[in-house]
Amino acid sequence: MRAKFAESDFYSAALAIAVEHGPAAATVASISERLKAPTGSFYHRFSSRDVLLGSLWLQTILDFQKGVAVALAAGDGLAATLHTPRWAREHPDEARLLLMFHRKDFVAGEWPEELRERVADMSRRMQNAAALRARAVFGRDGTEERRLAQFLIAELPVAAVRQHLERREPPPPIVDHIIVTTYAAIVADYRARHEAGGA
Repeated sequence: MRAKFAESDFYSAALAIAVEHGPAAATVASISERLKAPTGSFYHRFSSRDVLLGSLWLQTILDFQKGVAVALAAGDGLAATLHTPRWAREHPDEARLLLMFHRKDFVAGEWPEELRERVADMSRRMQNAAALRARAVFGRDGTEERRLAQFLIAELPVAAVRQHLERREPPPPIVDHIIVTTYAAIVADYRARHEAGGA
């Protein structure tokens, strides 16, 4: 017999509340009330609010990173850059959660012990991604290449979609055009400088 409430129900409720009112509003009481579930049902599945919200944040960022990872593995820096607006259109609530709030908004202090290894694993993946980003865009992995690739793949697309997420609208096609144009200009400038310098 299926339980009346599944873990996924609590995640969905927490996501909806966090997107509408911010992560701080996603309390055990508000999540349970949204589901019309007793708080005992919550604690039967999660040891604390931090565990639920931390898990929600981790799962969201890992889901987002899958598309970036596929593009980087193929050596396609531009596809990795364009993943952000595409993912934001396909997953608007998750995009708002991930791109408009910080990790500390979900777990302010020490992460619950049961989540620490997952956080450490995610941090290791992100460190490895820095080299992959640089090689996918510039074909080499130096300090300058890492910094420029970080801007192109992470910072530029987030800045381009953020205002649209704030207005609760999908990023329009011009966002992709701006990203592609900026990407091409920075890569062209980099190549011109390094070819001129013989590097």
